Amino acid sequence: MSVPNFADIAKASNDLLNKDFYHLSAATLEVKSNTPNNVAFKVTGKTSHEKATAGATWNTANALDTKVELADTLAKALKAEGVFSFLPATQAKGAKAPPPTLTPSSATRVSSPGASAGYDVNKAAITGYSAAVGFTAPAYTAAITATDNLSIFAASYYHKVNSQVEAGAKATWNSKTGNNVGLEVASKYRIDPVSFAKVKVNDRGVAALAYNVLLRPGVTLGLGASFDTQKLDQATHKLGASFTFEG
Repeated sequence: MSVPNFADIAKASNDLLNKDFYHLSAATLEVKSNTPNNVAFKVTGKTSHEKATAGATWNTANALDTKVELADTLAKALKAEGVFSFLPATQAKGAKAPPPTLTPSSATRVSSPGASAGYDVNKAAITGYSAAVGFTAPAYTAAITATDNLSIFAASYYHKVNSQVEAGAKATWNSKTGNNVGLEVASKYRIDPVSFAKVKVNDRGVAALAYNVLLRPGVTLGLGASFDTQKLDQATHKLGASFTFEG
C-alpha cells in the first residue's frame, strides 16, 4: 500500500462528507470531454437558490500549472514532488512543495505525516502552510490536519464497512474564532452497481440526503435535499438536481 500525497491524506473522509451532495445548487449541468491528445475539458452551469450563475472552466485557461514528480530518484522508495504555477496575464508565479514521502513496496498499514507550503516567487514569501498526519489500513483511514497556517484543526475517520456501506466522521475547530467544535457524520450505501445513496448530519442539526444513478453510459443524474431539523417550520430547506454528461 503506497503512501498518499499530502492532499490525499484525508481524502477518503472528505469525499464521503462533501462529494455528491446536490442540494447546494438548485440545478447543475456539467459536461466533460477529452480530446485525442488527452486534454480534458469541463464546462459547468449552475443555478443557485438565490440567483442564476453560469461558468466554464478548462485546464487550458490562462494559467499554467506544472507538476514534477521524482520517484526512486533521490533515494530508493522516496517520492518527491513540486507544483509550479504561472499566470501570463499578471506575470504572477508560485510554487508549492509537499515534503518527500516514503513509499513501501508492500504494507497493510501506512502512517503518513506530511506538510505543505505555498511560496510566492515575486514576493519571496511563504503564502500559507499546513500540516497533517494520517493512518491508512485496508478498511479504514484516520487523519489529523492543521490548515490555514495551522489555525484550523480537523480530525477525520473513514471506514469501509463492506462492499456496500461506507461511514465517516469529522470534527473541526477554528482557533481564530474559538467557536465550539463542529461535527459531521456521513454514510454511503451502494444500492446496486449503478446507483448509491448518501446521508449526512452535522452538529447544527442540518441533515442532507443524496441519490446518484447512472442513467446510461456517460449520463449521471444526482438528486439532493437538505433539512434544518431545528427549523422544520421555516423555509430553510433546499433541493437540488445535477446532470453530468461525460464522453
